[in-house]
Amino acid sequence: MQNTGTDQLVFLGTGDAMGVPRLYCDCEVCTEARSSGKNRRYRSAVAVECEAGEQFMIDCGPDFRVSMERRSQRFIGHMLITHAHFDHIGGLPEWADACRWLGRRGQMYAPREVVDIILCQYPWLERNLDIHFVDEDIALAGWKIHGWKVNHGKNGYSYAYRFDKPGYAWAYCSDSIDLPPEQKAPLHGLDLLILGTSFYEELAEFSTRSVYDVTEALGLLQEIKPKRTIFTHMSHDIDQRKDYVLPGSASFASTGMSVPLGKD
Repeated sequence: MQNTGTDQLVFLGTGDAMGVPRLYCDCEVCTEARSSGKNRRYRSAVAVECEAGEQFMIDCGPDFRVSMERRSQRFIGHMLITHAHFDHIGGLPEWADACRWLGRRGQMYAPREVVDIILCQYPWLERNLDIHFVDEDIALAGWKIHGWKVNHGKNGYSYAYRFDKPGYAWAYCSDSIDLPPEQKAPLHGLDLLILGTSFYEELAEFSTRSVYDVTEALGLLQEIKPKRTIFTHMSHDIDQRKDYVLPGSASFASTGMSVPLGKD
């Protein structure tokens, strides 16, 4: 059956590890984020809302509770994790506690090596969560999901995920840089790519970096040619009020933005 396009991708957070505004910063972007809020960014996470009423989230950072409150949502049953950095897992204790109070078991999905790190930090999670390894392809809410390790620069590694239904393919790659050919391969043939880009042009020495900047990402897009790309995981270097003259197929994510996962 062709995907009807009623599945939706919702951006719960679009910020990098520190979020925007940064606590210590009075730059123009952080100052604007504290007032009108166009540049306010919670730590990167998305929800996938499916036509049959199923849903799952990708990542559960320290802004998890805020994101749930903003949506007036009290429970989420399924969570797919990209890697074990705090900005992607800091909300797991709150999720597990919600499961405990509601008497419902959460279902967490992650590669085994990511699970091992998470359980070292939060060994009590298994009291309220069922753990599922995604070292091989899995199916969730009608999507075939393929995960693979990607280069995260100075921060080691993360995982990207490709989602396929008949007639539509998209990928979520929030934390990566300088991908070698074998890590780029699953990013070919996409209808939609969600890609992390912390800066427009990051000037720090390359060995100290961990995420693509926008200029590098545009070069990647010329190679893998997704039909549409949305940039996320943005630092206070990106100003949503500014026109960066991106290609028509590329844009920046914003908090609460909803994107159909299917053909128009």
